[in-house]
Amino acid sequence: MLIELLAAAGEAAPQNSFGFMEAMNQGGLIAWSIFGVLVIMSVGSFYILITKLLEQQKIFNQYKNVRSHFWKAGTLREGSTKLDKNSAWRQIVDDGLAAEEAHTKMTDSLEAHDWMHGSLARSEAAINSKLAGGLPFLATVGATAPFVGLLGTVIGIYRALINIGIAGSASIDKVAGPVGEALIMTAIGLLVAVPAVLAYNWLQSRNKRIAELLSGFSTDLLANINSKGAVKPALMTKPSTQQAGKAAATAPAAKPAGSTTAAPKR
Repeated sequence: MLIELLAAAGEAAPQNSFGFMEAMNQGGLIAWSIFGVLVIMSVGSFYILITKLLEQQKIFNQYKNVRSHFWKAGTLREGSTKLDKNSAWRQIVDDGLAAEEAHTKMTDSLEAHDWMHGSLARSEAAINSKLAGGLPFLATVGATAPFVGLLGTVIGIYRALINIGIAGSASIDKVAGPVGEALIMTAIGLLVAVPAVLAYNWLQSRNKRIAELLSGFSTDLLANINSKGAVKPALMTKPSTQQAGKAAATAPAAKPAGSTTAAPKR
């Protein structure tokens, strides 16, 4: 008889289960909506990070082709054919050549120079603007994700206080679920925001490096156009190490200190 009473009491006792799914289910539509927003933010952040890294790495790899093949060509048009189509470097070359054609139609040399310089600057700005696409989303996620998680935290604590008021006592079974939901939302918000901030800063630093390379290439291109191909980058004009070694080998040996030359006999 006693065993039957204990079994009946065990069946009648409330079964409280704790975990992520239970906390979210207790939160209802609001909790799942906030969680869905955070998931969208996280997926979007990693998508932008991966796509931008591939785009930046492509530009860095194309720059190696610029250094090794473009400036060795006889003319700029010939060199542009050696660059990848739809690449940032070829865009600058094509825009520079198009500006050169309009350059000859201007009578004022100062205005012509400004036109050429402005055309290359616009081309650089267009490339940098394309590279910066998506970064505002990362900045927004990094700034707002903690507050979105905090919204879930506030709602969870509010529900815990309501349960306490209804029950008349702060028993653990009344507050554990809502408080657990609140802590989970805070943690998820931080987990979404921190990678977004790190990705934003990393991509920004790489974009600055690309902008420096584009600016240097644009300057070299402008000098080459204005000099009719006479001026090329320093990497093409510096003598190679082998040439320097040959020059040193063919140079006459220096005389040792203190040596004298015998006077011819009379």
